[in-house]
Amino acid sequence: MVDFLLQFNPVTQAFFATLFTWALTAAGASLVFFAKEIKPKTMDGMLGFAAGVMIAASFWSLLAPGIEMAESLGHTAWLTAVIGFMGGGIFMRLTDRFLPHLHPGFKTSESEGVKTSWQRSTLLVLAITMHNIPEGLAVGVAFGAVAADLPSATIGGAIALALGIGIQNFPEGTAVSMPLRREGMSKWKSFMMGQGSGMVEPVAGVLGALFVLKMQNILPYALCFAAGAMIFVVVEELIPESQRNSKNIDFVTMATMVGFSVMMMLDVGLG
Repeated sequence: MVDFLLQFNPVTQAFFATLFTWALTAAGASLVFFAKEIKPKTMDGMLGFAAGVMIAASFWSLLAPGIEMAESLGHTAWLTAVIGFMGGGIFMRLTDRFLPHLHPGFKTSESEGVKTSWQRSTLLVLAITMHNIPEGLAVGVAFGAVAADLPSATIGGAIALALGIGIQNFPEGTAVSMPLRREGMSKWKSFMMGQGSGMVEPVAGVLGALFVLKMQNILPYALCFAAGAMIFVVVEELIPESQRNSKNIDFVTMATMVGFSVMMMLDVGLG
C-alpha cells in the first residue's frame, strides 16, 4: 500500500485514502441489505468503538505531530496547539448551530440547527455528513503534511489515520441506513442515503491536502484544527449517542477503549 501511494502526489494520495474511508461508510450502509435492524447494544458498541478511534486519532495522528511541527518551525507550540484545537471546536460548534440535522434515534421535532421543512432522511444524512467533514479534512492534512518533509509527518502515520477513520466510518454508515429502513424506506434507497453521507470525505480530503501544500506555515494549526473538530464530534455526539441506554454503558466504555487501542496500535505500528 505504501509503495502504491508513494508514486502519487500528496493530493492524489489524500483522494485515494478518503475514497477508502468513503468505501467503508458504504460497507456499513450495505448491512441494510442483510438485516432490517441491528440490536441497540451492538449499535451502541459500534458507536463507542468509533469514538475511541477518533479520540486516539486526534492525539496520535494530529495533535502530537502538530505540536512537534510547531516547535520545529519556531512557533510557540502550546499557543499554536490551543489556537488550532479550539478553532476546530468553534468551527464545528457553528456548523452544529446552523446546519439542519437530526441524530439517529431522535424524533424529527428534536432536529438541531436552523429550522427547516427538509425531510427526516435528509436531516439524518446531514448529521453523519457533519461528522465526515473533519474526518476527511484530517486525512487530507495528514497526507499534505508528509510533503513538508518534517520528521513527525510520515506516510505510515497518514495511512494509519486513513485506516482508523475508515474503520470507524463503518458504524456511521449503518447508523444512517438502518433507521431509514426501519421507517419503511426501501433497502436500496436506505443504502444510497447511508453511503452518501461519506461522499463528502474525498472532497474534504483533497481540499485539506491542497490547503496545507499552498500554506505550509499554517500546517501545525491545520493539524490541531482537525483534532479539535474531531474531538467536538466525539464529545458532543458519539459518546452521548452511544451511552443513551444506561444498561449498556459498561459495554460501550470497553468498546471505546478497544477503539482507542486499535487506532493507537495502527499509528504507533505504522507511524
